Amino acid sequence: MAYQQRSGGRPSGARTSTFNRGRSRGGRSGSTKKYINPSKFINHATAKADEIPYVSEHKFSDFAFGNQLQQNIIKKGYEATSSIQDQAISHILEGKDVIGIANTGTGKTAAFLLPIIERQTGVSERPSVLIIAPTRELAQQIDEQFREFGQGLGLYSALVVGGVPVDRQIRELKRRPHFIIGTPGRLKDLMNRRYIRLDAVNTLVLDEADRMLDMGFLPDIRAIVNETPANRQTLLFSATITPDISAIINNFSKNPVTISVRTSETNEHIEQDVIEARDKAHKVEILTEMLRDIEQYDKVLVFGETKFGVQRLSDHLDNSGIPSIAIHGNKNQSQRQRALKQFKDGRVRVMVATDVAARGLDIPNVSHVINFDTPQCYEDYIHRIGRTGRGGASGRAHTFIDSRR
Repeated sequence: MAYQQRSGGRPSGARTSTFNRGRSRGGRSGSTKKYINPSKFINHATAKADEIPYVSEHKFSDFAFGNQLQQNIIKKGYEATSSIQDQAISHILEGKDVIGIANTGTGKTAAFLLPIIERQTGVSERPSVLIIAPTRELAQQIDEQFREFGQGLGLYSALVVGGVPVDRQIRELKRRPHFIIGTPGRLKDLMNRRYIRLDAVNTLVLDEADRMLDMGFLPDIRAIVNETPANRQTLLFSATITPDISAIINNFSKNPVTISVRTSETNEHIEQDVIEARDKAHKVEILTEMLRDIEQYDKVLVFGETKFGVQRLSDHLDNSGIPSIAIHGNKNQSQRQRALKQFKDGRVRVMVATDVAARGLDIPNVSHVINFDTPQCYEDYIHRIGRTGRGGASGRAHTFIDSRR
């Protein structure tokens, strides 16, 4: 084929650039795209030889969970704990505030859900737990895990996120759920409309706090947290500690235990390369040809810059005989959930997405990440390509750049 993979990771239709000039194109309206030297998109994968495997001190069966919760854990196939689970669960069970510094995909959701569920047994006042996440997809994942872990325990949740009709959420809130799991904007809206009261909350979780601050949610988070009791337990999880995160920790928590299991997100184990294209039509031609190779490109996440562009590219691939699904902000929540499930389950092998899918989502076995449009900044690039090469697997990333002929 014209664009088959070479041993060095570059499709043969791509030329190595001299990188002596370049510019970014296609920035979003209202935002400035930062120039990234294309050399930063190239990396010959190296094995994680220097990484020492974490040895857990605890299995899940070692923790003081009730019988039903232990059965639910066994049903999920959980036995050995990850580093964040191993180190955080005991502190959370003891009621301590915890700051968890951890990469995405380290099992932090179970690290906080399991001890919280155990601690809520017999609590009569509701809602007693508030979990705030930056995106609908992450909130949905947390809610799904809660329902699996909480099976048979008489605990109920309400998922409160934007992008879906509010009526069903109001009905769930009127049932007085034990857990409210949501995104800041919709939570604040329903609080203002007096459908949510937080005076009985004994546990607050801020998940991916750094991402929420990046998205401008700090005022909403402050307004929400101010409505919770001062004597609550607070759990905050973040991939980084910035001055703003430190300020939140100081304001919202009391003598927290800090657990850092973050590893360097260099993605050195991911084979990364560039593909040069003359224009957008040429990019589409190259991408379509690449994706026809089913054996090599078996589960591919393609990133585009705009909602319209992502949908148009997905439609083009479909019309070219390459089944794909799109996920972007113009899709409602049920459409996005359905698309993600199709991709996760392997019913569709290509998903085209805006950066809404770049953080927080655990999508297994992604073979390739393709940056059809370059990201807004290098940090976004790191998060994008981090969707492949997870759990010690090999991964590949291609980034389209302007031809420099």
